[in-house]
Amino acid sequence: MRTLSMRRQRQQGVTLLELMMVVGIIGIIAAIAYPSYRTYVLRSNRTEARVGLEQTAGALEKCYTRYMAYNDGNCPVATSVSGGAGFNTNSGFYRISSSTLNATQFTLTATAQSTGGQTSDTACATLSLDQTGTRLPATCW
Repeated sequence: MRTLSMRRQRQQGVTLLELMMVVGIIGIIAAIAYPSYRTYVLRSNRTEARVGLEQTAGALEKCYTRYMAYNDGNCPVATSVSGGAGFNTNSGFYRISSSTLNATQFTLTATAQSTGGQTSDTACATLSLDQTGTRLPATCW
């Protein structure tokens, strides 16, 4: 006949070996998933550069329509990007500036900043857009 004390002697739980196997499997899954996740984050942050470039180009086009020059002194966006001064995008992942800005031409450049580790996006660390709509590098757009 079994007594209450015999039932208490049998212990239940997880062995150390089972626990280490689970930790190892989780580690392997994390090691595989993290690089893909990081690439996804960099690509999604790149959207901020594209939006910033296109909004700035749109504002420059409005200036050209009004004043017949991209670099007119009455155009606030022209003064903010001229001379390479530039401005940071909303989250600070990129800095928008202009390498070329005259009456008939502009080339806007978005340069990755260290905020959020965006500089590790080496293939697309710099994106550009000009008055003809040429977007470089093409693979980053």
